[in-house]
Amino acid sequence: MQKTEYTRSVTIAYIGGGSLNWATKLMGDLAQDGTVPATVRLYDLDHAAAERNARIGNRYATRSDARARVTYSAERTLEAALAGADIVIISILPGSFEDMANDIAIPERYGIRQSVGDTVGPGGFVRAMRAIPMIAEIGRAIARHCPEAYVCNLTNPMSVLTGTLYAVFPEIRAWGSCHEVIKTRKIMAYLANRRAGEVLYGYRDAQVNVLGINHFTFVDRAAVGGVDMMPAYLDFAREHLATGWRESPLDQANEHDRYFTDSFRVKFDLSLRFGIAAAAGDRHLVEFLPQAWYLDDHAAWKFGLTPVEFRMRERKQKVDHAEALDKGAALPPALASDEAIVEQIKALLGGPEHVSNVNLPNRGQLAGFAEGTIVETNARFSPLGVQPVVAGRLPQAIELLARPHADRQNALVAAVLSDDVDALLPLFISDPLVAALPQDKAKRLFREMVTATQHRLPETLSRAGGAA
Repeated sequence: MQKTEYTRSVTIAYIGGGSLNWATKLMGDLAQDGTVPATVRLYDLDHAAAERNARIGNRYATRSDARARVTYSAERTLEAALAGADIVIISILPGSFEDMANDIAIPERYGIRQSVGDTVGPGGFVRAMRAIPMIAEIGRAIARHCPEAYVCNLTNPMSVLTGTLYAVFPEIRAWGSCHEVIKTRKIMAYLANRRAGEVLYGYRDAQVNVLGINHFTFVDRAAVGGVDMMPAYLDFAREHLATGWRESPLDQANEHDRYFTDSFRVKFDLSLRFGIAAAAGDRHLVEFLPQAWYLDDHAAWKFGLTPVEFRMRERKQKVDHAEALDKGAALPPALASDEAIVEQIKALLGGPEHVSNVNLPNRGQLAGFAEGTIVETNARFSPLGVQPVVAGRLPQAIELLARPHADRQNALVAAVLSDDVDALLPLFISDPLVAALPQDKAKRLFREMVTATQHRLPETLSRAGGAA
């Protein structure tokens, strides 16, 4: 099929443009697609990192066989990056890896295990306290400098931060984009290919009905090639529940794979408990549930508790790699990633309609959740905008697990934006990973975590929980 070529250049403001992960994926996707002329403005608090990425991006654009010209620049101010932008992408690190290390290590001293610590649980809560003021500043700047822009948020905790954008700028045209559901779509395609006896389908051919909240997402209907795949998926879950499953063997020498890949045992167990497919990765799903369900026996469930120390070492490797590319090392092939951003942008510009799972305010697409709550369902991208697809309702047992998290996230955004410091401790204590602690220990945990990150917080929030 011939690709559509777009004649109007699109201006993309990338906030967090020094990124060592998401920004380079965008570069590769734009170069590989080759149809979208674009000016990409990179903004980062680390301006040198943004400048380095701009040089790497321009190397990709020069080497690419694409007919559409893409140029990259590093901007010194947020305002300069946003001015008149058509698309805004937000991919920031709220704090540092040292802050993330505290988010994991301090609760661990109180007996609380976390596998990621960036969405819910004590780590996700304190990360949100750091991030909400940052995202609020970006949202207000978008309202001033590019109010008509489409805004894609990639930053976790995604529900909280996408909700923050809408709280400070209700007319914003924003969505949160997460790739976790792709894991389940890949299994559906694998099962369809196994049924056919040959490789006919990729994950983009798997149609799934997504419903839930970010990182606690489920699929209650799935089809590939017009065939209902849910019965086959549940049979597959039963077949592999005891041992787990991977399409290819785990490379024990690859430290990243050991920490970041799982064997689907948690997904399979939840799917069989509730009768629909658990769609996010095991490491995210478990943090929404009481620790005794999975985290206490994580080795048996075959998922890792990713150490922040490894993330720090991996970041150093990525910095070294980026610096080598900046000095002229051979560029990796411009291969398409699993991210949907370029497809979403093309659909908004008038290309083929695109449907994928995203996070948007609830306007009735997910029954059982409050209006305006950030929920994750499919949405349709077209020149008409980003329109949520009605997903239906979660089974009652899952809804009773998910809705308190959604309500807590709504209340957390409201409390931080209104400086309601007194509301924060009760919200923190109500999380299922914290609720198991005696109240006096939970209070001490909160004070200790806030004190450790108070240099990242506005003065009002730094006093939360009685922190010095």
